[in-house]
Amino acid sequence: MNWANRLTLLRIILVPVFMVFLLNKINCGEYIAAAVFILAALTDSLDGYIARKHNQITKLGKLMDPVADKLLITAALISLVQMGKLSAWIAMVIIAREFVVTGLRGVAASEGKVIAASIWGKLKTISQIVAIVAIMLNNFPFKNWNIPFDVIAIWVAVALTLFSMVDYLYKSRTIFIDSR
Repeated sequence: MNWANRLTLLRIILVPVFMVFLLNKINCGEYIAAAVFILAALTDSLDGYIARKHNQITKLGKLMDPVADKLLITAALISLVQMGKLSAWIAMVIIAREFVVTGLRGVAASEGKVIAASIWGKLKTISQIVAIVAIMLNNFPFKNWNIPFDVIAIWVAVALTLFSMVDYLYKSRTIFIDSR
């Protein structure tokens, strides 16, 4: 268990902690939940950096890192739907993209090929994190400025989510053509 894998495990552990603060009537719970969510999201970048820098890329890390990412984002989306702060269809679009891309990567792996992460996937992740935090914090700090930042942020996240899925589908087209 290296440091990169410990950070991935920490991200998984932080998911229920985040949800407890977000979903229960706790004084300043949304702010604590947002801080926990941001901390968990930051561990995603940090664990990858540590694994690459110190040559600590492991099979466990390759398996658990994407699972941890999907748990964090999915837990946040479902929680926001439960709270009435997010439409279920938006959450479903984002979650469905994760199933599609994971499936594509699985098929590619079975063919001995790798579909590398793209800049669009990274931008998608960043936009989702920003949108989730903006929604959790009720559009803070833009609330008094009458700027619907949370609405803009979630639409950007949905657009980047769909675009990144199309990008993965396009990159994987040869896998399906070759396997006919």
